[in-house]
Amino acid sequence: MPIFEYKGITKDGKNTKGIVDSENLRAARLKLKKDGIFVSSIEDKKKTASAKKSSIKIRSGGVPVKDLSLMTRQLATLIKANIPLVDAMAAVSEQVENPTLSEAVADCKNMINEGQSLHKALSKYPEIFDKIYVSMAEAGEMTGTLDVILLRLAEFTEAQADLRQRLSAAMTYPIIMLVVITLVIFGLFTSVLPKILTIFESFPDISLPWYTQVIASISQVFVANWYFFAGFIVISILLFLNWKNSSEGKKSWDALSLKLPLFGEITKMVAISRFTRTLATLLAGGVPMLNAMDIVRNVVNNHVIALAIDEAKSNISEGESIAGPLKKSGHFPPLVVHMVNIGEKTGDLENMLTLVADAYDFQVKSKIDSITSLLNPIMTLLIGVVVFIIVISIIVPMFELTSKLG
Repeated sequence: MPIFEYKGITKDGKNTKGIVDSENLRAARLKLKKDGIFVSSIEDKKKTASAKKSSIKIRSGGVPVKDLSLMTRQLATLIKANIPLVDAMAAVSEQVENPTLSEAVADCKNMINEGQSLHKALSKYPEIFDKIYVSMAEAGEMTGTLDVILLRLAEFTEAQADLRQRLSAAMTYPIIMLVVITLVIFGLFTSVLPKILTIFESFPDISLPWYTQVIASISQVFVANWYFFAGFIVISILLFLNWKNSSEGKKSWDALSLKLPLFGEITKMVAISRFTRTLATLLAGGVPMLNAMDIVRNVVNNHVIALAIDEAKSNISEGESIAGPLKKSGHFPPLVVHMVNIGEKTGDLENMLTLVADAYDFQVKSKIDSITSLLNPIMTLLIGVVVFIIVISIIVPMFELTSKLG
């Protein structure tokens, strides 16, 4: 059924826009008129499949997690209320505010109406619905528990988004402070200090303290070569990013990131949290273990941890346990290995993995809070020390100059 995008005015005189599906343009106008909307413009959004997918790819750039989670919850609620899947998706597509997601859901609804399964339709939009989402939807369709699976998916996406937000928030302040320190020092050494030092130079009988002479020398180097320092910083950052994004560079960086002071422990805990929560969600959704392991290895976003997961998958395919290779890798703490081992023996692996994920999420939050509380005073103290040294280097000679002139 064609999809139309419209703009119009409601009975209250307010501007409105959205999408509506109908047999043809005339029927769409009548449907909107019946709903009390006076159409100012309307166009058919049902293009060729290739053109439509191309449009989604360009516009999506990743649908916000909160929009995807809300849509998933709404769809689960409607399905749980025994509303047919096609009708539920039609209702959700009109309810969703994000235009990219709304269009994708509406197109998926049309594909389902034409006989495709939900997971096949969702897989047409990998930029929006990742492998975890599609695999869970497939398991839900196969087991007849789609509403339950979708609710778990919503909870999972919200948990992952919350974790990313915490990490982002923890890094924002130190980065901002580092940039501020750099700009302050650069401004002082290239603009403020040269002007003040010029005043001192006009009085050759004043002997400058050694620390003022050091500051003056540094300032002269900065002024004469600022473009070199700026270029060096920019080129170094670009070279680092290029190396980090290369195949070998990523492997080396992933290994190094696990050993960094302060942040290495957080990196490992985040990877373990993602591994356990994702695997628990997939297994609880009915996804086979080997398929789940394939998906999970890409979620941890660390090559070293992914290799341990690959080894565990090989063990499972040969009929062995998952706990052995996790312990052998040395990157999974004894608590994780122990809980996984108990889960395998009792047949309650999903719940054990969820408990581990919850514990590590709490530890990540506590660690981030402690690091943030530690970094804040350190960065503030650093700025204070730098400014104090520069100010003292200026004030002491200034007092001497004032006393001589007085």
